[in-house]
Formats: sequence, C-alpha cells, structure tokens
Amino acid sequence: MPSYKAPVKDMLFLLNDVIGIEKYANLSGFANASPDLVEAVLEEAGKFCEDVLAPINYSGDQQGCTRHSDGSVTTPDGFKQAYKAYCEAGWTLLNQPEEFGGQGLPHVVGFPVEEFRMAANQAFSMYPGLTQAAISAILAKGSEEQKAKYAPKMISGEWGGTMNLTEPHCGTDLGLIRTRAEPQADGSYAITGTKIFISSGEHDLTENIIHLVLAKTPGAPDSSKGISLFIVPKFFVNDDGSLGARNRVSCGSIEHKMGIHANATCVMNYDGAIGWMVGEENKGLAAMFIMMNAARLGTGIQGLSQASVAYQNAVAYAMDRRQGRALTGPADPQEKADPLFVHPDVRRMLMDGKALVEGLRALAVWGALQVDLSHVAETEEERQFADDLISLLTPVIKGYGTDKGYEVATNAQQVYGGHGYIEEWGMSQFVRDARITMIYEGANGVQAMDLVGRKLAHNGGRAIQTLFGMIDAEVAEAKSNVALADFAGRLEKAANDLKAATMWFMQNGMANPNNIGAGAHHYMHIMGHVALGLMWLRMISVAQAKLDAGEGDAAFYNAKLVTARHFAERMLPDTGALRRKIEAGSEAMMALEPELFAA
Repeated sequence: MPSYKAPVKDMLFLLNDVIGIEKYANLSGFANASPDLVEAVLEEAGKFCEDVLAPINYSGDQQGCTRHSDGSVTTPDGFKQAYKAYCEAGWTLLNQPEEFGGQGLPHVVGFPVEEFRMAANQAFSMYPGLTQAAISAILAKGSEEQKAKYAPKMISGEWGGTMNLTEPHCGTDLGLIRTRAEPQADGSYAITGTKIFISSGEHDLTENIIHLVLAKTPGAPDSSKGISLFIVPKFFVNDDGSLGARNRVSCGSIEHKMGIHANATCVMNYDGAIGWMVGEENKGLAAMFIMMNAARLGTGIQGLSQASVAYQNAVAYAMDRRQGRALTGPADPQEKADPLFVHPDVRRMLMDGKALVEGLRALAVWGALQVDLSHVAETEEERQFADDLISLLTPVIKGYGTDKGYEVATNAQQVYGGHGYIEEWGMSQFVRDARITMIYEGANGVQAMDLVGRKLAHNGGRAIQTLFGMIDAEVAEAKSNVALADFAGRLEKAANDLKAATMWFMQNGMANPNNIGAGAHHYMHIMGHVALGLMWLRMISVAQAKLDAGEGDAAFYNAKLVTARHFAERMLPDTGALRRKIEAGSEAMMALEPELFAA
C-alpha cells in the first residue's frame, strides 16, 4: 500500500529561507504569519493529511461514489467523517477573510497546506477546493447581500460550492453554451440546461451546495460576450440563514472516469432552477475567470502533489527492491542482488522527479506570494509587479506543472516495473489521478495559447519584460559567485532561448497565426524550464550560503546543490531543442489535408 509523508522541512526551507516570509510581516494578512505559527500550521496540516486523508485515498479510489435512484450521491467510506474532522480542525478557514469567519492568513501559507492535502488525497481535496474557488468569485463579484448570505457557511465548510461551465456540446468554447436564464418577476432567474463534468456536483459531505452556473439571458449576444453568472443553491436559503425547499437542480448521473473516482463528477440537470445573477449581465465570463484562475493555480498544485507522492513511494521502493547488479560490480556482495538505486536509469527517473518536484514546489510557493503581494503590497508599483508576474505564470504553473507532474508520476510507476502496473501497489492511482490535471480547468494546449496569444502581448509585453529583467539581474549577481557561476551561466543560456523564442513569435506570429499555435506548447515548456531554473538558483544561493556559514543541515543543503546541478545538466538544455521546434514554424504541421491523416 502506498504511503505519504508531508514535506514540511522542504516547505519551511522555502518559506523561511528562500522567500523570507518575515520580510512581509508589515503587510495585511502577514502579521500573524510568524515563523513559529507557520511551522505549527504546516506540522499540524502534515499530520492531518498523513493520518486522516492519506489512509482513505486508495480505498476511496477503489470504492468510488454512488448515485442513488433519488439523485443523491454518497462519497466513499470514511470521507464524510474525514470532511467533518477537516472542518472542525479549521482547515477551511486558513486564508479566507476574517470578516466572514476566516483566519485571514496569506495564500503563501495556504498553498503549502493545499499541496499536502492534494498529495494525500486528491479526490477528497476537490470538494473543499471547488468551494474555495466559488467563494473567490462570490467575494469578488457578488453583492453585499450575496456575500453575507453564502460566504460564511461556505468558508466554514458547512456548505459546498461548484463551478458549472461545460455542456455536452461545448468545453473550452463557452460561447456555445445553451443553458438559458429566464428573468422572473422577483428579480431571480429560472435556469434550464445541462452541465457535464461538474466536480463535486452532488455529495453527502455538506448540507447545501452553492452552484455557480454560466447561462445566457434572453436576447444576449450569441457568443462568449453574452454569458452571465448565477448563484443556484441546491437548497434555498431563508432570510434567517436556515435552509428552505429543494431547488430544481439534480444529479443526472456520475461520470465514469479514468481517475479521481472518489470525487463525484456529475451531469447536472437544471430544470427551471431558481438562481440569482452574480455581477453584471453578460459579464459572467469575467466573473467565472476569477474562479478559473484560482482553480488553475490549484490544478498546478495538483500536478505537483501527485508527482510528490508518487516520487516518495518510488524512492521507498527503490531502496527496498533488489534487482540485478551495479554496472561497476556488486554493491552488496553478501546479497543476491543490489537495490534498484545502483542502476543509472532508475537514478535518472528519480533525480528527474526530485528536481521537478522541488522546483515546482518552489514555483508554486513563490506564485502564492505573488498572489498575496498583488493585493497587499505597499505600493501600486509593487502590486502591479506581482500581478504581472502571477498573471504571466499562471498558465505555466498549470500547464507545465501538470505536464511535468504526470511525467514524474509515470516515471515513478516505471520504477516499480511490473508491480507499478498492479493496482494494489497504488502507483496506478497516482498516474490516473495526475492525468486529469492536464485536461480540466482549461486543457494544457489552451494554457499554452493563453500564455502566447494573450499574456505575452498584454500591456505591451510588460509582464514578460518584467520576468526577463528579474532573471537577468539575479543571474548577473550569481555569476559573480564562483560556487553559483556554472548554474547561472546555464540558466542564462536557457533564458536567452526564451528571449529568442519570444522575438520569433513577435516577428512571425502576426503574418501567420498558426506559427503561434504550432509553437505555443513548446514555448510554455521553455518558460517552465526557465522559471524552475530561477527557483533553483534561489534555492542553491541559500543552500550555499548556509554551507559557507556552517549553519543547519549540511546534507539537506548539499542535496539541493546536487539536484540543481542535475536540473541544469539534464533539463535546462531542452530549451534549445524547444526553441528550434518553435522556429520550424507551422508549415509542415498544417500541410496535410485531414483525410490524409487516415491514409
């Protein structure tokens, strides 16, 4: 059976030493995030995830959710009790506003807890995760009445939340939605339509579920510009906060999926269900994108989380399993075979996993800090700086992060050999659960096009220039340090590939937009490599300084230096190949007539 150990030590290294969370103590939300408190939060979160959530991950996958004849859904054994314990421990409150009952801690503290929770049990984590995304949209775009009515009990975990976008005939192209919202005399709307792939759409964990639904009002433009957003509760909420009658929304079926079996992914039927508009008419897509951006960062953390737990188990297996002999001669002559760790190809997969997991973790934590700073930094310039960076890198954290998360999970499964393909070892679940992260909340091809087609040119390219400036400055400083110079030089070369690819798009994208589409995926991966390279440069700068000063855990810091060297030698060179793929353009890719693909 697989196991999970929360990486508290690595997370504290990032928060305290690499980011230096104490530097931000003067900012709103950070005052209570002292190192002692943060360590206590992470320690307790780690224990909860290890002791409560991880033990029901495998069983939940095997059992799945059950839809009953009345349309109700029950979650797997142990989930309801675990969710109650999760709420009672206050984990839903962590970085929610204090005015609505939250604890008001910054996202940079909440994201690490999110990784622990998702690594321990991704399917479980989706229930509170979708609720958090729904809360963000209501708080940003809802009326004061809507905030007061729905936010407190969603934040406490008493009520759940969902986001309803996809329909049977449309996924990414939301302009095609057919769900209708007919205005009623009392100011409400009657919502009619079918939504599919709705995570946490119906379940037995909460007493109410607040659905956020995209629909079109009569006469609205027949495009994405005609979409409005509506709150549609499972049960109506009375003026005193108590629950009233059941709304006309129901789960038609549960999707039969490759993974995340313990999350109820539902077909939702709205049969004249009563809802209330959130924000302005025909401005629903902008409101939903508040949820989507939060969900995309969360999905990036899901990719990281499955990589992390799969990697942990592969390391344990490689230490225990004996097969063959080392190429240089028997490592353990007294045994009939050597541990898997003696084989360079096993080392390759595990070193890749370590470099990607720890690099992605650093990027996610730093991204969380940018989310915080975009709201609470002292000056408008600092807030803009942070917002530019996180807006630019959100599709990278989601797209590159989940691509690499799945890659690490499959390599971890490969370490097990045939046992990795057998369900009882649990590696299959990590691969299956990781696979969805590349698809939902905007498929990774969509993320790449968002990055190249929208984010690069936004505000005249201000965000990408901000990123380049930051990298150049840190590389220049590091090159003056003999211990860091080699890594800094390799990162500089990779960053130059990113700059060249950016310039190529500027010169060749307007004349032929297919050039952008053909190279977008590769560009997202170049930026991902460079972003992780920047994170590794920061980590080894701290690690080297600690070693030079004779402080802390020398083995831990030396491992950072070796892992960074592996990343620089084995992964950063990929940016050159990716750049050449971009510069090949789209001619050959787009040349064949569709019928010739089947020839």
